[in-house]
Amino acid sequence: CVLGKKGSPVHISTIENYISDSCFDRLKIDMAPSNGIKVAIIGAGPAGITIAIRLAQKGYKITVFEDREKIGGIMQYGIPDFRLPKTILDRYKKKMRDMGILFRPNIAIGGSVSIDDMFRDGYKSVFIGTGVWRPNTLKIKGETFGNVHFGIHYLRNPEVFDLGESVAVIGAGNAAMDVARTAVRHGASKVTVFSITEEPVASRMEVEYAKVDGVQFEVLKGPVEIVDEGPIMADVEWDEEGKMHHIPGTEKLYPADSTIISISQGPQDRIANRQKELKLNKRGLIQVDENGESTVPGVFAYGDVVTAAKTVVEALRPTKHIAEEM
Repeated sequence: CVLGKKGSPVHISTIENYISDSCFDRLKIDMAPSNGIKVAIIGAGPAGITIAIRLAQKGYKITVFEDREKIGGIMQYGIPDFRLPKTILDRYKKKMRDMGILFRPNIAIGGSVSIDDMFRDGYKSVFIGTGVWRPNTLKIKGETFGNVHFGIHYLRNPEVFDLGESVAVIGAGNAAMDVARTAVRHGASKVTVFSITEEPVASRMEVEYAKVDGVQFEVLKGPVEIVDEGPIMADVEWDEEGKMHHIPGTEKLYPADSTIISISQGPQDRIANRQKELKLNKRGLIQVDENGESTVPGVFAYGDVVTAAKTVVEALRPTKHIAEEM
């Protein structure tokens, strides 16, 4: 905003939030006549919600399969309330129901129900937007201790965790900032984030927000082991090839009541194990072409299950095109 040159700028984001919030319930969605064609959406995350709405507008009969009780995916179970109020997701679900979209909660596709079962029952196309929910591990001693947790599990329901007064967060991405700031809001008096790089990989704004909340940072520190008293970290250095090395003799215990590991996530392999024709890449992510179609004809995918963990906006970017292809 040009006013920022001379004084306080207009909070454009606040204006955008007000407009979208006040218009949402009054929004009239144009619906094409029903064409009687069924489409299955696996996963009610950002990509799945978008595909469901776009195809419902075009007259398709949509059923959304979700292995948890609420819609939203990472928005519901991974982004804290102070960043995204969950009430907007409840309003989305009501709007989607009004559009004729059906929901089947608490059902994990790849278990008792497979994609083949869906095609047998007359679905003409299937979209997979299951996200990435399996936490990456450090592969060091101590990760199974009772006072060690994974960030994606903690953010799902912070109220059930008793972290104590001091918390160590290993990892410095945006999700780690959410973990640290949530821990502060749930009573931790000292929260320290450990980064293997000199500058945390989280966005500069997220880091600044965390600092405002009182989160402390230790940079160029790599985990060696986790003991009952907290993580043992060592100084690290990076060589010219971009490989990290621990500096011998720099190991130090950082006392903490709880340690949270937040170094991103990978995909669950339940669907792929059942659907052998569905090809994955080396990282376990679903392979798709430029139109979002997988190696199984009629099965499309996008979101984190294709790109790995990224932002909500990036999960949505190509979904309108994929809906057209479907």
